Amino acid sequence: MSDVSADPITASWGRGPASWSILVHGGAGDVPTGRIPHHVAGCERAVAVGVAVLERGGSALDAVEAAVVALEDDPLFNAGTGACLDCEGHIELDAAIMDGADLRAGAVGALPPFKNPIVIARCVMEKSPHVMLAAEGAARFAIANGFARVDEATLITEAARRRLEAVQRKEATEGWAGGTVGAVARDAQGHVAAATSTGGMVNKLPGRVGDTPILGAGTYADDESGACSTTGHGEAMIRFVLAKSSVEWMRAKLSPEDAARASLALMCARMKLTAGAILVGYDGSLGLARATRTMPWAAVADGERASGG
Repeated sequence: MSDVSADPITASWGRGPASWSILVHGGAGDVPTGRIPHHVAGCERAVAVGVAVLERGGSALDAVEAAVVALEDDPLFNAGTGACLDCEGHIELDAAIMDGADLRAGAVGALPPFKNPIVIARCVMEKSPHVMLAAEGAARFAIANGFARVDEATLITEAARRRLEAVQRKEATEGWAGGTVGAVARDAQGHVAAATSTGGMVNKLPGRVGDTPILGAGTYADDESGACSTTGHGEAMIRFVLAKSSVEWMRAKLSPEDAARASLALMCARMKLTAGAILVGYDGSLGLARATRTMPWAAVADGERASGG
């Protein structure tokens, strides 16, 4: 979407309060029409994993982690297996998770190939005094805590190779149709959480870190207002602090859907760049908005299901 109108939002969705709820996204972008059902189905599979946690009384934190692991393991998406490649043909991964109960968070940036970076991000939160670790330092921490570095070839898909070649031949713009993945949830105890994971931008410079692991830009959660996971042009979301801005709209009593619309519209107006966001309110209400052609998603609230592309 190159021209940002007075209302750049191309789609939105919302649902009212629920005792527990979860919403996942498979990335804002431009998924080919024939592929959209596959990406939506991937989101539905991931949300089902999170629902299984919530239905047995598990925490929002566990639910978003489990859902994002499922998306990282799905080669359709730009996270974990299937992540996009940098300008040298390698994978570097970003991920973050945040607990709205006490504002604890963990993140990794420019992480070398590991199967599930979101699990390492949670380990940073629980087993280190830090919020974010990056690059080889993050890799050493992961190995010290029992995670195995994997052969990069096991994470690289043929689709990722083709996309990099197309971008480098100037046949496609930098970006990724599958996009960053993320999840937000509210559990029956009233806590919210958010998790986001990505391979970043196709053809990026080595060492580039996007919005995903930066609290307030790509990921944010606060029990007093809600939680958000974003997707799209990472540099724009860092500059605008999209996730925190969206959560603050909910603190001001906007519904999650209206908060997503308001924050995206303002970001698009200021920077003429596009994105998407998913939100859960402190009361379990859900909402999303996108300013791109597609953003596959799936949601369940108190057993009621919805999804779209």
